[in-house]
Amino acid sequence: MSLGNDRVVEIRGLEKSFGSRKVVSGIDLHVERGECLGLLGPNGAGKTTTIRMLLGVLPPDGGQIRVLGFDVPRAARRMREKLGVVPQFDNLDPDFTVIENLVTYGSYFGLRKKELEPTLDRLLDLAQLKERADARIQSLSGGMKRRLTLARALINDPELLVLDEPTTGLDPQARQHIWELLRSLRDEGRSLILTTHYMEEAERLCDRVAIIDRGIVQACDSPRALIRKHLESSVVELHAVLDEEWITEASAKHGIRIEKGLGVVRLYGDDRELLVAIAEATGGEYLYRPANLEDVFLTLTGRGLRE
Repeated sequence: MSLGNDRVVEIRGLEKSFGSRKVVSGIDLHVERGECLGLLGPNGAGKTTTIRMLLGVLPPDGGQIRVLGFDVPRAARRMREKLGVVPQFDNLDPDFTVIENLVTYGSYFGLRKKELEPTLDRLLDLAQLKERADARIQSLSGGMKRRLTLARALINDPELLVLDEPTTGLDPQARQHIWELLRSLRDEGRSLILTTHYMEEAERLCDRVAIIDRGIVQACDSPRALIRKHLESSVVELHAVLDEEWITEASAKHGIRIEKGLGVVRLYGDDRELLVAIAEATGGEYLYRPANLEDVFLTLTGRGLRE
């Protein structure tokens, strides 16, 4: 499979089953150079399996994968030399200091401490950990550990970063700092693949988002394009009891799409003033907001809980 000059990842017809259960069903994806691609999906949608096949740690049952010019899984080891991975859960060595974690990880790529010194200074600055270089991992906060894990993934100067839920469990300040780091890496020309359950994170960071469900790419485009394609422009979340007759009449008369949830009714439309006027007329509490990526996600994958 040929790889275009501007594409660092090309996946075609990817398939994977576990026993009789098909987890990935013919996925097509690509990542442009310097692009951040987000992978969104409910639990069990096939995201993690897709990432594991892309990394070459799980063989596909069918399809083709080419990453950074290497066929995967055949040349996965050589590919991973040019790749950085930030796992969902930090796996830093608790027996080592901050700097020792970086040096040890660099040794896996054949990099010696002396030749790493300029890189170590830069990465410690990037992660704002220069003053904690000799600190033990147990003494670091959750945000510090996450920044160190990200810095460690950059030790080999990778062209592509794969990040699995990089800000899970972080407070808003730590999350904002990670976002700034990721934007700066993308601005340097690095390519990123990001899995996340935070829709705001995907909207802020990703050039394109692939929504995966039941092993299939349900939609893939920029966040704004997905919203325009699949939703009306505005939403009113209404906390009121509405009878079925009112819902039917309002929907037919005003062209409003109405969706009922647990304790909330959502009115979708393109006329803000109309939506607000209807919400006020019901006498219930309401929230007006623009449609967002989370609305698209729930429209395409449903609101039912996944275990």
